[in-house]
Amino acid sequence: MQERRIVKDTAAAGGMASPAIVAGGFVFVSGLIAAGDAGKLDGTDVQAQTRQVLQQLQAGLEDAGSSLAQVVSVNVYLKQSRDFQVMNDVYREFFAEKAPTRTTVVTDIRDGALVEISAIAVQNGTAREVLQPAGWMKSPRPYSYIVRAGGLVFLSGLVSRRGTDDQPVPGSVSVQVKTILDNAGTLLRTAGLTHGDVVAARVFLTDDTYFEAMNDQYRKYFPVAPPARATAVTDLVGTDSVVEMTLIAAEGEKQVLGPSVSPSLPLSPAVRTGKLVFLSGVLGNTAEATDVTAQTKEIFDRIGRTLEAAGLSFADVVDNIVYLPNLLHRKPVDEVYRSIFPADPPGRTVVGARLVARTGLIEMMMIAVGR
Repeated sequence: MQERRIVKDTAAAGGMASPAIVAGGFVFVSGLIAAGDAGKLDGTDVQAQTRQVLQQLQAGLEDAGSSLAQVVSVNVYLKQSRDFQVMNDVYREFFAEKAPTRTTVVTDIRDGALVEISAIAVQNGTAREVLQPAGWMKSPRPYSYIVRAGGLVFLSGLVSRRGTDDQPVPGSVSVQVKTILDNAGTLLRTAGLTHGDVVAARVFLTDDTYFEAMNDQYRKYFPVAPPARATAVTDLVGTDSVVEMTLIAAEGEKQVLGPSVSPSLPLSPAVRTGKLVFLSGVLGNTAEATDVTAQTKEIFDRIGRTLEAAGLSFADVVDNIVYLPNLLHRKPVDEVYRSIFPADPPGRTVVGARLVARTGLIEMMMIAVGR
């Protein structure tokens, strides 16, 4: 049976998540904020909160048989874009060399926090390699463009910049998406892969009206067997950027699960590679446009059917990203969540982000690991 172990000693992630789960050779760490023992925020500024969160991450990884040096991917959610440089200064202290890939976006954050961080790592002893594309300048920010480990290749969140000199490439949504995915092609080739090997993608847009134009350009790069994908509407760090994309690719075989969504949307319901199954973001398409409980139940129904078709169940879910336009909806969402995961829930990150479907109140994207 595939090893699956819940690490309970990390600071709790919102009360409805396992702090970290070891499964499939990876450690999935829930979104962490600077919450002290009493559940109140430690630190009033982003500098103090970032340091506290990264200390929590370090302790949790050690409990999981991993370390900061084995982190492959980090997601940083900032309340305010002006805190980016201060956050980076602290972050650099913890990831001084061979930093993981990273995606940073600006969102609302639960419980009044200024920063939230989630991560994926491999356990100690697992090979982890940082790659640098030929002809590209080294990233001036504290992250690597590519990290390879555990049969997967992780790319940092990409915005429209030239790899050779890190200068912005301004333009329309189509221009920026083309620049991003051309750069992604260069990064993937550096790892011996292509766009066809991408198994999961997360897209962040600054405006929901950009969705159609993004898709028109995006489908040119993923004409068949597109990756699982979720799209959210957030602010980005950098005034010229209107889109950011994060990709995960697989070195092994890739299998699309479920009926094709293309050409209406260039994404697959789920993609399997080895024991890992990446599920696309799912909305609750119900008639109750103001009922988050109904939408949450519908989401779980749809995800349950996809998992069942893959020979899996909710017990196999290890990571869950929840996009909520209104964080006050956490309570009714948690009530449904508790009925699906009465014990040992997956890792979870709740993000205060808008959705491309304006009637949508919630979207979920999951990762499962077969046993």
